[in-house]
Amino acid sequence: MPDEPGICEFIAKCDGFLPPDAVAAGIMQQRKWYDALCAAFAYPHPPGLLSRDDQIAGVAVRSYYPVKIQTPRKLLYLHGGGFVVGSRDSHDSICAEIADASGAELISVDYRLAPEHIWPAAHLDAYGVARALLGAGEELILIGDSAGATLAGGLAIKARNDGFGAGVVGQVLIYPALGGDLGWPSYGQMASAPGLSTDDVIYYRDVLKAPMDDPVAYPLSAEDLRGLPPTYITAAYFDPLRDDGREYTARLARAGVDVTYREEPQMIHGWLRARHMSDGARAGFDHLCRAVKQMVEVP
Repeated sequence: MPDEPGICEFIAKCDGFLPPDAVAAGIMQQRKWYDALCAAFAYPHPPGLLSRDDQIAGVAVRSYYPVKIQTPRKLLYLHGGGFVVGSRDSHDSICAEIADASGAELISVDYRLAPEHIWPAAHLDAYGVARALLGAGEELILIGDSAGATLAGGLAIKARNDGFGAGVVGQVLIYPALGGDLGWPSYGQMASAPGLSTDDVIYYRDVLKAPMDDPVAYPLSAEDLRGLPPTYITAAYFDPLRDDGREYTARLARAGVDVTYREEPQMIHGWLRARHMSDGARAGFDHLCRAVKQMVEVP
């Protein structure tokens, strides 16, 4: 397990909100616990940054506007939470800080959640927003953490297949859940890791009910990854999903995609929330923001 003081403090604080067997509780209880945890790690927006709630293609979104927008490219953010918990509120300060650091407008999608809305509801919401923006001539960088990274990776494949790929100029996948083989080493080595267990991964897959052989649902099932946009993948060492990130990076590289991989040696799943209390999380977040800023710069 990690021994960095900051991340250990983060784990202890999280344990005060979420019991180890949280997924055994009812859905509404899970959401109550998760919302309380997220509120405990909320931070004020950077000075001058504005946000606005709206709808795009009938889907609730929140847009973030830095003091000085330095690029016409936009960021589309898809939050994590196993497709079961999370919202535009749960990731509010994360989105605000990424927008501010990159100098780009960021749009956070409040997609429908399972089990009330199983696959492909979340994807259809995300794709509806992305398609509306791409159809209006916008250039997008897709960003997602955990389940949101599943969506972001699938959107990049879907946009390419539908002829909108040229408008997706980057994807950023943060500790992504991409449909990895449960027999891979990280699923055994990190089966009881803090933040996310292998049993949790199985639970979220079962609730979502997405076909494992659909590359839009689980990008690791894609046979052809050629033509996907430049990609930044960041994973946590102490995470059962670690090998999803490693393997997808290798497959993208073999397909000729410009891909960068960074693995945080002391981090756990969900480390984004520890960025103000852990040196390792802060470093990972800084690298993430620099990668996003490079993608929004128009050649």
